[in-house]
Amino acid sequence: MRHLITSLVVLFLLAGAAFFSVSDRASTAPSARNDNDELEVSVDRRNPWTHLDANNRRSDFQFAIVTDRTGGRRPGVFTEAVGKINLLQPEFVVSVGDLINGYTEDPGQWALEWSEFESKIADLQMPFFFCAGNHDFSNVPMSKDWKRKFGRSYYHFRYRDVLFVVLNSEEFPRTKEQPYYFSSEQQKWLAKTLGENEDVRWTFVIVHKPAWAYVEDDPDALGWTGIEATFQDRPYTVFAGHVHTYAKFNRKGREYYTLATTGGGSNLSGLAAGKFDHFVWVTMKDEGPVIANILLDGLEDRDVRTVPNPVRKPK
Repeated sequence: MRHLITSLVVLFLLAGAAFFSVSDRASTAPSARNDNDELEVSVDRRNPWTHLDANNRRSDFQFAIVTDRTGGRRPGVFTEAVGKINLLQPEFVVSVGDLINGYTEDPGQWALEWSEFESKIADLQMPFFFCAGNHDFSNVPMSKDWKRKFGRSYYHFRYRDVLFVVLNSEEFPRTKEQPYYFSSEQQKWLAKTLGENEDVRWTFVIVHKPAWAYVEDDPDALGWTGIEATFQDRPYTVFAGHVHTYAKFNRKGREYYTLATTGGGSNLSGLAAGKFDHFVWVTMKDEGPVIANILLDGLEDRDVRTVPNPVRKPK
């Protein structure tokens, strides 16, 4: 009888251990992008790790934002950025404009500049999304050429239930007194687009000029007030370029950013002044974006240091 009771106790304990082992594995298995890349490991009562909730959800993704390349272009910087973006392998890259020098009505000149720029981004191993800057959309002939090459000057796309809205701050009429302009057609398009995408978990607004930072006598006439009001209570983040100086703004309970340079004119006076070459690295999480700045002089590839194989074994 005593042996029978002992055997039953042992069997109960073994069954319990098996249950908790399976339960542990099931509760700590991370979400994965497919059924073949889940984290698999033998789980014991004590384990040499903190947890098995891998930092990778089906809804997570990463993308990069490049900023002004021209307006005092420094050759080689943007090319370096392309190589370093390829090292990090984001899902795609977004621009905030000023990709060519522009400011010419010579079709041969801007064709040469676009060809040179497109040869740079051809090296990217992921999609690149254009945004019109004042150097790219400098005058009416260049605006017509943009539409001939790229079709739309403002557009949107969705990725994993996140909406990206790329605006055009360079529509005409535009003068020194009115440095940006959003037509009523663009505002109507935006309202329609947002209405058709109310189910997204976040919205990113990409625009060249930080219209909110300009002090105008009549901002309503330039369209930004209407643009901004359209977003209402949805969660969103705004990225702009143009000023070649990095700054974060808290506006209407949202984060607005002006970015520094990815090769555009800058004295590179450092972080405190917001003057540096960089691209932005955004990780989209369920709770919102995690935003990091990748400085071009702070990222190197695997060949940063190589040494020859040792001739003899170390002692």
